[in-house]
Amino acid sequence: MDLFTLSRRIFITCHNRLAPYVEKEVINLGFLPVEVLKTGIELNGTMADCINLNLNLRCASQVLFSLKTCNIHHPDQLYKEILSIEWENIIPDDGYFSVTSFVSHPTVNNNMFVNVRVKDGIVDRLREKTGKRPDSGSALSGLVIHVFWKEDHSEIFIDTSGESLARHGYRFKPGKAPMLEGLASATILAGQWDMNSNFINPMCGSGTLAIEAALIATNTAPGLLRRNYSFMHLIGYDDTIFNKVIKELREMVKENLDFRIIATDLSRNAVNISKENAEVAGVDHLIEFDLCDFEDTNVPKDNPGVVYLNPEYGDRLGEEEELESVYKRIGDFLKKKCGGYKGYIFTGNTNLSKKIGLKASRRIEFYNAKIDCRLLEFELYAGTKRVNN
Repeated sequence: MDLFTLSRRIFITCHNRLAPYVEKEVINLGFLPVEVLKTGIELNGTMADCINLNLNLRCASQVLFSLKTCNIHHPDQLYKEILSIEWENIIPDDGYFSVTSFVSHPTVNNNMFVNVRVKDGIVDRLREKTGKRPDSGSALSGLVIHVFWKEDHSEIFIDTSGESLARHGYRFKPGKAPMLEGLASATILAGQWDMNSNFINPMCGSGTLAIEAALIATNTAPGLLRRNYSFMHLIGYDDTIFNKVIKELREMVKENLDFRIIATDLSRNAVNISKENAEVAGVDHLIEFDLCDFEDTNVPKDNPGVVYLNPEYGDRLGEEEELESVYKRIGDFLKKKCGGYKGYIFTGNTNLSKKIGLKASRRIEFYNAKIDCRLLEFELYAGTKRVNN
């Protein structure tokens, strides 16, 4: 088995409600999806295609390359199916691998048991064929094998990504309650920002939204910020394809922008963290950071684009009551200072969103972890043409 000459089913996973944005990314890369599901995209392709997808996708989580499908009724059957795969042609003798799984079957009440059985099958096969065994563990730093088992259907994959693609590799200091990078990208892509006009981000927190905006606008692929993927730990991996794609991606990056990205926060610590994260991402020279209350954010009149806020949601009743005035002030800020811009507020609290005092032109559904959220879009007319509740 030479994985680099095979064409197989590829399944790209993503968080719930992000599939439409992953689908657009996949199509823009020249791939034709076979099926779009709630949490993933199916297509056919090669390991070289997996490399390309890993380096380019902003909103996805994992790129899975199918090895085998089978009907499984018990973990012992899964072990036998694992034994039948030519792991000696997949995992190097001195390699390291880990196993992840999604299991929904009445014979299993602990996914870790399945992971152990899969590891046992891989190790036993390698001992029989090579007399050696690679190291294994829970860290996703080497080759990752993923098992999907629901009811009696099972599929064994190479997770070619390893660590989630939704983490873009620059946020060493996440700050308080940060938005995952993949989600931040999706919410920006869901809006109507043309990537040629100002992007204003009050309440910037750890800077994720402003940084993602800069990365998107400069056409900086997320793969340029990362140097380790699961596919690099396969037998037969040659970095020629990887280096070729990296070279092409670097040539596509814009060095400068002819509009402004402004990020502000009332917390000095948040601004400092944002600056450090932006420096790691290589876009610190493109973002204007300022320490101020969101109402005092500089909103340039020329080249209006997007004003995007991600305020706190309020987990408890007391917090929600305190945040009511904040949301009202956000609405006043948008009405008074942001005419001509598109306004966006990302929130997981529908009650608080009613305090904004503006009618949303769109309410786009997302999840932030398990929180049911909305990206609210507002038309902020310059002059007197404003629509209030």
